[in-house]
Amino acid sequence: MPINRVGIRGISMPLLVRRRDAGEDGDSQRTVASIDISVDLPARFKGTHMSRFIESLQFWTEHSDALDYAAMKRLLVDTRDRLQAQRAHVSFRFPYFLYRHAPASDIPAPMRYDCVLTGELADTEGVGARPEFVLKVTVPVMTVCPCSKAISDEGAHSQRADIRMTVRMKGRLWIEELIEIAEASASSPVYTLLKRMDEKYVTEHAFAHPCFVEDVVRNVSVRLNAHPQVADYSVEVESYESIHAHNAFAIIEG
Repeated sequence: MPINRVGIRGISMPLLVRRRDAGEDGDSQRTVASIDISVDLPARFKGTHMSRFIESLQFWTEHSDALDYAAMKRLLVDTRDRLQAQRAHVSFRFPYFLYRHAPASDIPAPMRYDCVLTGELADTEGVGARPEFVLKVTVPVMTVCPCSKAISDEGAHSQRADIRMTVRMKGRLWIEELIEIAEASASSPVYTLLKRMDEKYVTEHAFAHPCFVEDVVRNVSVRLNAHPQVADYSVEVESYESIHAHNAFAIIEG
């Protein structure tokens, strides 16, 4: 009986991720990835060779531990061929950090964004096969409830929310682009460091842009629809409600 996917999960390795502002020849960000790597298993094989997955990863790091198209394709091709499979799959989970400047004081501090880059390569016939890549980025934001604002004499309830974008790419797509799309779609970005003048700015800006979870997911979807490097996507927004004993969520697939 064939097996759809067999492999190893959760191996940690150092990783380089190119930053958008570094340019073509600029520095990459150092991080650590949790890697899943697998292949299909035809019925003629009783089991796979688990050590060969590690050998593929070792081969990859000997050439480059950077996460780009050429390196990912090399890893997928080597894994597929080394294990005599028809399809190879690899997934990198890693934190990505950007220095975000507070909106009023302009003081920088690092913000963490959790990312997953997945690649899949099929077609044993060989050389010209193109891998498919899917990028998932989780961006924390702030939302202010329009209903609460409309019915209250003072204030409105607000909360953090997570925007989770899963995008199948048809060209180079920077992590920073998805972060910007998410932050522009909510009431306000969130920040690591805020002084009093920043808190005033963030609060007033958010209350001037109230939005339901449905508004946020639609806003993100509109921007992804317009992006030339997005083939298809799924967007989930989850709001960690501050006055309810439950969360709210909305999903669009496009």
